[in-house]
Parts: sequence; C-alpha cells; structure tokens
Amino acid sequence: MEIFKYMTNYKYEQLVMCQDEVSGLKAIICIHDTTLGPALGGTRMWNYATEEEAIVDALRLARGMSYKNAAAGLNLGGAKAVIIGDSKKDKSEALFRAFGRFVDGLNGRYITAEDVGTCVEDMDYIKMETNHVAGLGSTAGSSGDPSPITAYGVWKGVKASAKEAWGSDSLSGKTIAVQGLGHVGYTLCKHLHEEGANLIVTDIFPENVDHVVTDFGAKAVKPDEIYGVNCDIFSPCALGAIVNDETIPLLKCRVIAGAANNQLKEERHGQIIQDKGIVYAPDFIINAGGVINVADELLDGGYNRERALRKVDGIYRNIEQVIAISKRDNIPTYKAAEVLAEERIATMRHIKKIATNY
Repeated sequence: MEIFKYMTNYKYEQLVMCQDEVSGLKAIICIHDTTLGPALGGTRMWNYATEEEAIVDALRLARGMSYKNAAAGLNLGGAKAVIIGDSKKDKSEALFRAFGRFVDGLNGRYITAEDVGTCVEDMDYIKMETNHVAGLGSTAGSSGDPSPITAYGVWKGVKASAKEAWGSDSLSGKTIAVQGLGHVGYTLCKHLHEEGANLIVTDIFPENVDHVVTDFGAKAVKPDEIYGVNCDIFSPCALGAIVNDETIPLLKCRVIAGAANNQLKEERHGQIIQDKGIVYAPDFIINAGGVINVADELLDGGYNRERALRKVDGIYRNIEQVIAISKRDNIPTYKAAEVLAEERIATMRHIKKIATNY
C-alpha cells in the first residue's frame, strides 16, 4: 500500500503509529481533517489479521468521521484510532493508559471515545492520562456509553428511509434483517420490535443472538445467510464492506439502513444498489447519534441528555436532505452524503480565512 499517496488523494493530515512493549499496545491514530475543529473519533480494538489491514481501517474510518461530524453540524474534525488486539482477552489498565499518553501527546488535535471493542471503563483508564477523551463512565458531566443514542439515531434514519421507499415511515409489519447484535444492534432491535417490526437477526457471537431471540421474538439465521433473506429492510450493524460484489446479488430488500461504518466495499457499489432501486441510508449520516451524543459533553456545562437527543432527532431530517440532494444532482445517496459534508467543510474553511483583526 502506498500510504502517502493514499493520504494525499484523500487529504489526510496525520497518521501516528503507537507502541508500548510493556503493556503490549499496538495502536494507530489517524487524523483526517481538523478544518471544523479538533478531530473527534472513537478507538476501535480489533484482532486484525495484518498491520496493513489495521492501517487501512483507521484511514477509512477517520475520513468517515470527518464527513459524519460535518454532516451532523458539529464543529469537530474527523479522526479514528485502532488498537490491534483481542478485546475479550488483551485489555488492561496499562494498555489503555499507555494509549492515553499517546493521545495526550497530540495536544488536543485528537479527542477519543468508545468504538467497537472498547467501553466506558476503558475510556476511564485513558482519562487518567489525558483530558482529550469523551464517553466516560465515572466523570460528572459525561455521557457514558453512546450505544443507546447511536441506536436511537439509526432507528430514526431507518424510519426516514422507509418513508422514501413506501411513502410512510411506519415500520409496523415490516421485516427487518439486522446483522450484528452488539450494544447498538440490540438496542436498535428493541426500538424496531416496539414499533411492530418483524426481526431476522444474526451475529458471530451466539449469546448475542440468543438475547435478541428471547427478548424480541426474532428469527435467527447463520451469519452468511443474512444477505439472502426475504426482508423489507437490511440493517447492517457489524463491521464494514458488507455491500460488495458477492452480497449485492443476494439482497432482496428495498432499503439498506444500519449502524455499521463503511458499509460499501467500494464506492461503485453505491451506484449499483441505487440502480437496483434500493434506498441506501449512508452510514456516516444514519449512525451519527453516538458522536452527536459524545460531542455534547464538550459543550459548556457538560452533558445534557435531552439536548443531545433533540440533536439526534435531526438524523431523520439529514436522511431526507441526502435523498433530496441525490435526486437534485442525479447521484447515488452515498455521494450525496459526501456532497453535504464537503460543502460544509469548504464553507467553514472559507469563513476561517476572514480576518478578525481590523
């Protein structure tokens, strides 16, 4: 991989490799863009097969955070961090405190929070070494686990997408296939079940599946079967790149709307599903609830849950706006979402050039 060429093409600012032999830390921090403000993005812990795979994931996720934060109307740039390791057995106080030292060394350019494989307790360890962390569990004025708010925002986005597909945002009676039943996926299933949707679910961890089947009467299928089930809405809530050449021919849905990041393996897949008549809710628009929630911690006076939820309600409107841009410019929705984000970044970049000393 030609890393500098990739960073130049997509206008990245910084890629930081972090290692600590004693704690076993191997981490990558990627800062994509700080035009709007310090770069906010979570820390993911995953057992990557190769170091290059981890770097690519950090790069893709960081760019997505720039777009997510911009489109959500936040005055924050985009970044992401990944820690190479098994989140079920490799975590330790020393590892996260070592990571916190590296975050602190960036002097506020990067603010971290939870992501896949990390939790509020991990953020509390990071907090021992830096103030540039949000999503804490034990600090007054903090928001705690952002997963429930992320799920709430995804639910709103699913409803807006359904309105485009069927003329009504009601999910009652709709069959929804949910892939990934972690904290976000489980809570999303709760919202969908309470609205009267029929659930088909899968996860690589059987215990997650058992909880959703028991609590919400869902039908379970094997992980590789979820793409081909008969459903109205496919909701990917696990990892990315699941909309690809192999899965698209299997899909029988009218809508793709879920919490996973980087759902399109390649940009061209966004055009393919558009041509198939599938309404696609771009990932960084629909899953912005978590970052909106965490960003509320950074405002004066600390976190206010009601204020955060009001902002997350705006995801419904943002999906509608993306669809409108898609129709206006005759482009797929993934590209329309990028237009929405890029226009705001460009506008703010211009505004910051205005002299304030007269």
